[in-house]
Amino acid sequence: MGWLVTKYLITAAVVVAVSEAAKRSDKLGALLAALPLVTFLALVWLYVEKQPQEKIANHAWYTFWYVVPTLPMFLAFPWLLPRIGFGLTLLASAAITVVCFGLFALAVRPLGVELLP
Repeated sequence: MGWLVTKYLITAAVVVAVSEAAKRSDKLGALLAALPLVTFLALVWLYVEKQPQEKIANHAWYTFWYVVPTLPMFLAFPWLLPRIGFGLTLLASAAITVVCFGLFALAVRPLGVELLP
């Protein structure tokens, strides 16, 4: 139980640090948010918990493929925010991400990348 709490605290600290940095500097906050810090932590947690190398490698592999269709949302969000407000922009961004993910999953399937069950 102590290990789980430690993981929560460290992971939460990373998220808080990024949001605090973003308050002080848009560019620094964005740079930190763009770094794969959560992925690095997940890889470390998997390694420390003695997961097989194949599982750790698969995590990194699929993370790459799942990140790509999220990128359009980062362009849509700043464009939508002044037009429809924060809440609707979040909803629209989530919808854009879901649609992009579905289309991307279909597009990479012929390449042998199965993103959908």
